[in-house]
Amino acid sequence: MLAVIVSGLAIGAVYAATALAYNVMYSTSRVLSVTTGHLCMLGGVVGAWFIAGLGLPTALGLAGAVLAGAAAGAVTEIVGVRRVLARSDEHLWLLSTLALATMLQQAIGLWWGTEPRPFPRVIPQDFSAGLLDQKYWLPVVAVLAMTAGLEAFTRLTLWGKLFQATSEDAFAARARGIPTDRVRLTSYLLAGGLGGLAGFAAGQLTFAYFALGLSLTLNGFIALAVGGLGSNLGALIGGAGLGLLSAFATYWFGGEYQQTIAVGLLMLVLLLRPEGLLGNKRVRPV
Repeated sequence: MLAVIVSGLAIGAVYAATALAYNVMYSTSRVLSVTTGHLCMLGGVVGAWFIAGLGLPTALGLAGAVLAGAAAGAVTEIVGVRRVLARSDEHLWLLSTLALATMLQQAIGLWWGTEPRPFPRVIPQDFSAGLLDQKYWLPVVAVLAMTAGLEAFTRLTLWGKLFQATSEDAFAARARGIPTDRVRLTSYLLAGGLGGLAGFAAGQLTFAYFALGLSLTLNGFIALAVGGLGSNLGALIGGAGLGLLSAFATYWFGGEYQQTIAVGLLMLVLLLRPEGLLGNKRVRPV
């Protein structure tokens, strides 16, 4: 039973990290980008390539994963979001980011291959460590650091306050001289870097696999919806809850019911509390 809890918390940390990346991009653009899970996938693949393929040190592998994720985040904003938001208020960004995510996944599949590859060890550790193995605690440590860092960034830095101002009312922020386009691009760079970091930390758990992005995009969205859109703490709680539920579902009923129960959790929360566990109800002024 302890093994089920540990593995559930580890995979839940990956879902929570994806939900945090969702939050950062949504805060400045009101867009739920389909490329979010693919940013994590890219971090895992690039990290594995740098360390195992090129033989570079772990630190350079981590830097490469973060930079690759940040670059993909910037491309998402420039190609898939900016032009759509400039031309229409409709949710056409769903199609543009879906197309971008599909192209990224297929490009990685052609280059990296379609079979999952093992991720190299990040820290020297014997494989007999059992539940203390780094593949379980690295994702948890990474998502806790990401949550604390994002809270500090939002509360203590100027750019964090610009994020908040743009999130509250982009038109008012632009009228007060805030470069909202630059703020939005920065948020996508930050989200991409966080996604790359999450993919690198979770690489030993998920393997470096080109088709991982779509699964993380879906489960990250469920974690975000359960925890509450816009809440970093809610993303953490939603991810942990989803990970534990998925692990227990696999343990009791088998892996084929894992996704069914996850989607069922989403439907239940949306019916009982549409704003999520820690989300704020938006009141429309009249």
